[in-house]
Amino acid sequence: MEVIQVFDRPASQAFYSVAGRLLFTECDNPELRKLIADLFTGWQLTPVSLPDRSPDIQIKFSCGEAPFGSLRDVDQFEIAEGGKCYTDASGLYLELGGAVVQLVNGSSVTVNVSFTELPRFGEPLIGRAVSFAVCAALRRYGLFDMHSAGVVETGSGKGVLIIGPSGSGKSTLALQLVTAGWSYLSDDQLLLSLDEGVVEARGFRGFFAVSETGARLKQCFEPEVVLGSKRTVSAVPRALLFTQLNGESRSELNQLTQAETMTRLLRACPWATYDKSIAGANLELLSALARQARGFNLSAGRDLLEPGFAASFIP
Repeated sequence: MEVIQVFDRPASQAFYSVAGRLLFTECDNPELRKLIADLFTGWQLTPVSLPDRSPDIQIKFSCGEAPFGSLRDVDQFEIAEGGKCYTDASGLYLELGGAVVQLVNGSSVTVNVSFTELPRFGEPLIGRAVSFAVCAALRRYGLFDMHSAGVVETGSGKGVLIIGPSGSGKSTLALQLVTAGWSYLSDDQLLLSLDEGVVEARGFRGFFAVSETGARLKQCFEPEVVLGSKRTVSAVPRALLFTQLNGESRSELNQLTQAETMTRLLRACPWATYDKSIAGANLELLSALARQARGFNLSAGRDLLEPGFAASFIP
């Protein structure tokens, strides 16, 4: 993602470029605007030149306003970590408990994000709502989000995705590989695209968030700054590791069939079936990824924390 500085526009407005797509944001509440700007600095943003075209995506943030109308007469379902989604071909509507996200499909995608009250700094709600808004809009342009870390093997350039829910060891394993000299895309969230039958992965979050043993809070840092590691803009995934911690001293790695890999990808990407207007394209991408990359079940043990072991263990 690249930020475009527009010096002749109000401070409430900003432009961002994301994988060739132009995103316009607007927020009239100064405190909320600062929270969003601070959040965006943790995503992979790079200053570029002024925009010379109309935006593909428009997102308006507000606080304390009355909720907008929902899609209550269409399909609805509960989403992970609480909340409800209403969706049909015209867009989607998310209720997140303290925030509402409404997306409307059109020649350009419009998203409205309203918070019941101003979120506190560091409150998960703001990151969740803004991430939902941006990722839902990007899905309309063939950029599909996945909760996954991404690293690239030195020399071969092979992309490896480490897929799993929070607490499954994604960030820790990615950090071990980065420390061993691998370059990285992200430790938590990726954007996937399909071009001429080939799936490509891009990093979405720039910093790593790793839990230390016994610590309640995660340590956040950028490997590029702290470790001098190389950040890669994009990579072609060739291996998929579906990971979970086993609490044992030794790790186990088992290869999955293509069908098993596809099943795991569907579990990791619920929006591939929930978000109806783009479900077909999302499923096509996941099917291509299951054919392109070998899938493995990784039962992660403490041996992956030994210096250099992870790099030799990963296929």
